[in-house]
Amino acid sequence: MIISPQTVYDNLRLLDHGHPAVSAFYRQLAQEILADPNVSLDWRQAIADRLNLANHLLGMGTTTGNDSY
Repeated sequence: MIISPQTVYDNLRLLDHGHPAVSAFYRQLAQEILADPNVSLDWRQAIADRLNLANHLLGMGTTTGNDSY
């Protein structure tokens, strides 16, 4: 299945809005794009940045007090 980097990038905005299995699928697609040397560096960087932000927000939202992510 071939999915465009634009679609993967857009889907990463939905990580915290859906079912955990769907979010995991979107993360997997992002990892596949990041590993594909045929995808431009600009797209890979944009996707990596958005994935990193989503991971950061997930960590901030699921921890309390002295907990760690």
